[in-house]
Amino acid sequence: MSQQLSLNGATRVHYIVGDPIAQVKSPGDVTHAFAAHGLNAMVMPAHVAPAALARWLEGVSLAQNVDGVIVTVPHKFACFALCASASERARFLGAVNTMRRNPDGTWHGDMFDGLGYVAALRDRDYDPAGRKALLVGAGGAGSAIAHALVMAGVASLAIHDGDTARRDALVARLAGLEKCPVVAGTDDPAGFDLVINASPAGMKEGDPYPVDVARLDPRTFVGCVITAPAVSPLIAAARAKGCRTATGADMFARVRDLMVDFLVEQ
Repeated sequence: MSQQLSLNGATRVHYIVGDPIAQVKSPGDVTHAFAAHGLNAMVMPAHVAPAALARWLEGVSLAQNVDGVIVTVPHKFACFALCASASERARFLGAVNTMRRNPDGTWHGDMFDGLGYVAALRDRDYDPAGRKALLVGAGGAGSAIAHALVMAGVASLAIHDGDTARRDALVARLAGLEKCPVVAGTDDPAGFDLVINASPAGMKEGDPYPVDVARLDPRTFVGCVITAPAVSPLIAAARAKGCRTATGADMFARVRDLMVDFLVEQ
């Protein structure tokens, strides 16, 4: 990086909060992006358990030089509830991945995971419009990606999640948009044009695959949100089948750009 990073008493502070936190890329990448914008600002990781989240945010909000919070697993839904205002997209999802200060010191949230993933697909010359899609994971990132796929014009969307109540609630909300058929799915990827894993399956050694990889078709495009390992087991299996792929790092690069634009917006 050619830009010079500063760290002094005038540095504006942003946090990324999660549980766990060691896997995230944002502290370095977003700090460099701030520098590229000519800003004296940095991102610090914060490992905060769910039970302590509200107290932690109340505490850091007392610091007048804290301007933003990036939100990762498992806090995206809880942080939405702690925002005084939010974008229409975040209100629909009930989740945020980025928060910035309102003039009165309260927090305004937005959610960019879905927009970032659709952008990453298009970067790979894959337009989701008109495709039959299967999404695994109805958590914060999965909900956002599901919403973005529907808004991008997929022909249909099936959602698979072990938490059937969470899955069914997301299916009902998205079906209510009346943009395309949205149904509960399974781990069988056969017959789908696009398969995306938005669950943690594959982060830990020995995790089961999120879908039955033996049923993948080489013509299916396969995506995954996992950034560590850089090539998730699903992506490795899909590539071995001859599938085109998009990794978690591909998604993160696009999400990072959207988050930075939001955080530096005046």
